[in-house]
Formats: sequence, C-alpha cells, structure tokens
Amino acid sequence: MMFRKAVPAVAVSLLLCCFAAMGQRALPTATQPLQFSGFAGVAGVSTGLAGSNNVDVLVGADLGLPPVRGVRPVLEVRGAYPMYRGSVDWQKSILGGIKADFLLNHRLRPYGNFLLGRGEVHYRGAGYQFGPLVYQLSSTNVYSYGGGFEQDLSDGFALRVDGQIQKWGYAPTPSGNVYAKVLNAALVYRFHFGQPYRR
Repeated sequence: MMFRKAVPAVAVSLLLCCFAAMGQRALPTATQPLQFSGFAGVAGVSTGLAGSNNVDVLVGADLGLPPVRGVRPVLEVRGAYPMYRGSVDWQKSILGGIKADFLLNHRLRPYGNFLLGRGEVHYRGAGYQFGPLVYQLSSTNVYSYGGGFEQDLSDGFALRVDGQIQKWGYAPTPSGNVYAKVLNAALVYRFHFGQPYRR
C-alpha cells in the first residue's frame, strides 16, 4: 500500500521541480563538480513469465560525480509502477545503484548501469499455479543491468532511452527465477542550481 502511494507522489514532485527550475538562469563562467537530474517516462516490460507484458510509469534521479578519464560515475535511483498490468503478472520495483556515463561528445552520452533493490510481483485472478503451489504475491530482491544513452534536447532537457535485464527471485519456475526485459524512454531534466551544465 505504501508503494502505491509513494510512486505517484515522487512523480508529481519531480514534475513540479522541473517546472519550477525551468526559469533558472545559468551563470556563464561557473562549472558543476556534481550534477543532479531527474527523469520520468514509460517502460515496456516483458515480465519473463508466460508471455506477460506490462507498461510501467518510470521515475528516478541521478547524482553525477566528477568525471575520471572520460567516464562520469553516477549514483542512480529509479522506481517503476505498472499502469497497464499483464494477463499473468505485474511487477513494481524500487532500485538503486551505479551508472557510468561515457563522455564521448557534447550531445550524445552512452552509459551502462547496474542496479539492485526490491520488487513485488502480483499474480492475476486467483493466482498462478506451479506444481502444488499457487502464487498470488511475492516480494524479492531484484538485480538489473543494462545500458542506454541520453541525447541533449537543450541545456536543461535530454531524451533518455535504455534497456535492462532484471533477475527476479521467488518465481513459479523450475529455477525459482524469472528474467524480465525492460525498455525505457524518459525525459530528463538537469538541475543547474545557478550554474551551467558541463560535461
């Protein structure tokens, strides 16, 4: 129940912050050793169980650290909540971890990431039967790895696309795991705090 209330609240907060920050003006000579950005978008999910698919609302935030030899380490947190729920199961999660931005040029930035956290799987109807057990709800650790890119649209905004493979445990399968495949598209807003964005 707390998860259901938290994800929409985070999404609304991010959107309000983005609109409030749009009016900020940058000083032309300063630089940012740390960079903070928020993102919101949608995700298509193949849950890995019996062909079930979800469409999720995705929100998150990144804290970029100073770059080292053309790579910027980034701390990331993201949450996903299903707005379209599959015919077999649906998944929701909160993940955090590390992202590596590769600073190749000024407009396109590829990255790779590894995230982990907690997730819940809900099974439709009376549940999903596997052997003698009927699964209705499970909570599990989630491990997610993948990569993508951000494409600048302006100083403040970027388009972000990435793909993830996620390992979910306590699943109704012979191995006890499912491997979800996730494709995300999101709009990114970079908070300048009175300073221009610099790669």
